[in-house]
Amino acid sequence: MNNLITKTTKISSLLILAAGLLSSCKKDKEPVEETSDFYYKLERVENFTSAVEKAPAFYFSFNTKKEVAATQVKTTEWDMAFGGTLTCFISGNNGADAANYGLESNAVGGIAIVEKPFDQVTDVPAATEFKTGKNVFGLDKEGGRSTETGWLLYDETGLIKGDGSALKKHVAYGMPEKRTLVIRTAKGDYAKIKMISLYKDAFTSDKMFLNTPMPFFTFEYVVVPKGSTKFQIK
Repeated sequence: MNNLITKTTKISSLLILAAGLLSSCKKDKEPVEETSDFYYKLERVENFTSAVEKAPAFYFSFNTKKEVAATQVKTTEWDMAFGGTLTCFISGNNGADAANYGLESNAVGGIAIVEKPFDQVTDVPAATEFKTGKNVFGLDKEGGRSTETGWLLYDETGLIKGDGSALKKHVAYGMPEKRTLVIRTAKGDYAKIKMISLYKDAFTSDKMFLNTPMPFFTFEYVVVPKGSTKFQIK
């Protein structure tokens, strides 16, 4: 009888242990609510360029902070395209616009420009402000060869931002002190962007020259969720 009780006790203990392990496994397999630092964080990207030499256009993801291969152009994997002259013209990812790089995808992106410095842009622009084509905002009317509002001042003579010397002619300067880009991402979030430079390791105007390697884009940004009306950094 004692042996039977001992065996029964051992079996009961094993069943309790197994039940505990099963419960633990079930808990491990339950979906874990993801917490992400993706939103409301000031991010900086330096010297972004394409891995493909002399690519006519290349694509950036705010989620990964990396280039997205051209083979993925008709997907929602990228948010911001660089193309056109000097690959300095920027656009969003939109699958409904026949002129957009992302045509035929499910992307809902677009791009707007605000004539204010980054820190002063607190409101997400109205939907009507976003353009969905490709190569939308680039050279600005304050420089040569453009009559449009853009993020980049092209100093053809070298006298607008430079001293008129040969190496300061035909140099293009970011305008973060007065221009801010806003991207509606492929999935509907919003990013405000401070475009700083298109020259490698040149983050201020005095470091930018005709012979400085380019295009290597440096910019800062913050992303807020779909449906947001305000930009915040937390």
